[in-house]
Amino acid sequence: MRRRCVSGVALVAAAVGLLSGCAAVDLPLAGVRVGADGMPYALLRPCGDDSYRTPGLDGSVGDDGPVTTGWSVKRTRLSGDADFPLFSPPAAWDARHRGARRLLPQHHYTLGFGHYVTGDSYNGIVTFTTADLDALTPGQVWADSRAMSRHDFEKLAEDSC
Repeated sequence: MRRRCVSGVALVAAAVGLLSGCAAVDLPLAGVRVGADGMPYALLRPCGDDSYRTPGLDGSVGDDGPVTTGWSVKRTRLSGDADFPLFSPPAAWDARHRGARRLLPQHHYTLGFGHYVTGDSYNGIVTFTTADLDALTPGQVWADSRAMSRHDFEKLAEDSC
């Protein structure tokens, strides 16, 4: 009896997993660099011609604190690579800002966007701190939890697709 019950539970769990679909996978398709002007810049690299939605930046004190700075975008049909000042997303995106529009000490940031279609969903995401960006040398990008050259970031993003 116990074996039949365990088998039934396993079967139900497998069916639920199949019916619920897969969660979006996080890919290193977003990065942050520091420009010649000393300002931080966002880099978003969706796969190929994929559209994406809801890009945003969240900054909070510590890993679990409330979001105190950043911006969000409600648009759901954006396309193409983007490279812009971190706190000034393209005007056409109609971003909603919150808090200071600059990097703050002791803050953890998450920059990302999503591409959601059945069976092929992903998030482009990067997490970083002000200290991570302060440690970058000219021409470097912070992505995938590490510093790298701009060329290496572009290759990483391309290979991740």
